[in-house]
Amino acid sequence: MSTGQELPPKGGFPNIAYSRRLPKKGPTGFVMLAGVASVMLYGWYNVFHGLRERRELEREKMWSRIFLLPLLTAETDRDEYRRNLAAAEREKEIMKNVSGWPIGKSPYNTDRFVTPTIPNIPESQRQ
Repeated sequence: MSTGQELPPKGGFPNIAYSRRLPKKGPTGFVMLAGVASVMLYGWYNVFHGLRERRELEREKMWSRIFLLPLLTAETDRDEYRRNLAAAEREKEIMKNVSGWPIGKSPYNTDRFVTPTIPNIPESQRQ
């Protein structure tokens, strides 16, 4: 029996596998970048189409207001005429005892037309 040093086996020891061999999990960086880019492109596509739609709706609203303006002006004129007739009738009723009172005469000393101001006074404030 020899008490000498132990030697390696003939041909040496087998190699030790020390590298990490983990399975790949998830997509690669390029795939994630392509996914984010495609989502952003779709979003910008929707933004630009939304802006175009909003612009078209604003244009339609503007033209509808332009086309409705004569109708609204005529309705305002009819309402103003009706209010002037009612005001003249009230003035006639109130001033019936005053001789020589001109009914409906303008209080302004001018020949120019002055738009009458019709105050909207609540019932609680009227005397």
